[in-house]
This record gives sequence, C-alpha cells and structure tokens, in this order.
Amino acid sequence: MSELQERLDNLKELIQTEDFLEGKGLSNEVNIRIFCYDPSQEMMVQHFTEQITRDTSLRCHLVKYNLYEVFLSICREKRILDKIPAMEEKKGTDFIMKHLNTISSNTAFVEQMKKREDAPSKPGDVILITGVGDAFPFIRIHDLLNAMQPEFPDTPILVFYPGTYDGRDVQLFSRLKKNPYYRAFNVI
Repeated sequence: MSELQERLDNLKELIQTEDFLEGKGLSNEVNIRIFCYDPSQEMMVQHFTEQITRDTSLRCHLVKYNLYEVFLSICREKRILDKIPAMEEKKGTDFIMKHLNTISSNTAFVEQMKKREDAPSKPGDVILITGVGDAFPFIRIHDLLNAMQPEFPDTPILVFYPGTYDGRDVQLFSRLKKNPYYRAFNVI
C-alpha cells in the first residue's frame, strides 16, 4: 500500500470522528483542514474523493465542491461560457483573464456554493474542496477560505491541496508563490 493510500484511508476514518466533526483539539480555531499531496498524485486523490462522496456508510454527509466546476457554473450563469474562446481570440488572453477574474470573485464562488441543494446546513455535514489546481488562477484557496469561513462557520472544511502547507503559507504545486494562510491545520 502506498503512503498516499494509507493517508487517505486514515483520513476517511478521521472525518467520521466526533473530534473532527466538532473541531475539537483546534484551540477554538475554525475547523478548516488541509490535506496536502504531491500534484503528481492528483488522479489517485480524485478517485478517492469520488469514492468517498458516494459512500453511504459514512457517519457524516460530505458536500464536495470541485472549484473548477464551480467556476464553470459561474461562467454559465453569466452566459459567457460559450463565448470565452471567441472573446479570447478577438481581445487577447490578458483581456479574458482580467474579465474572468472580475466575475469569479471569492464572493461569487461562495454564493455559487450556497446555491446547491445539498449545501451544508446541519451538524454532520463536511465540505470537501477539490479542483484547487484546476481552478488556478481564477481562485486562490487562501482567499476563498477567508470568504467561506463566515458563510459556513459551523461546518468542517477539508481542502484537498496539490501542494504544500506549512501552517503559515500555502504553495500550490509546491512551486508557485507562497500565499499566507494561518487559520487552517494540516491533516494526516
């Protein structure tokens, strides 16, 4: 069994514990945890999150948000998804990036998340954040977590992060610029 598979198996057990669900042992901090992994293992993590979200034997209700899918739904709602290629060709990549960054604010992501019919609302719900690397550069996890915390204050948040987190900074793909975020905790 690989080290990652062992960590994922341990994570599956952890998210069902009362301590995890209630945020015990976090010194009254917010219940945000980050599961870091090597970006080369993305497919294994994706497979795990697909399987775990379908597992009906869990003690908790998992609400998975793939950030890239959230981004696409924002674009669909703004009725620009099909127009993006032509806009980029006509006005250039810089223009399209600025435009997409304008419409895909942290607030827009959180509002889109809250619209889902299975949005977290009761004890035992856990938010899983996936697709962090896929949604880059349109959303940065440190900014999104700051926006999510007041909207989902009592819901544990678990981020699957293709990179590193040292308790002070997140670094996507373990290569890009480090961004400060100190409110989360590394998990397993």
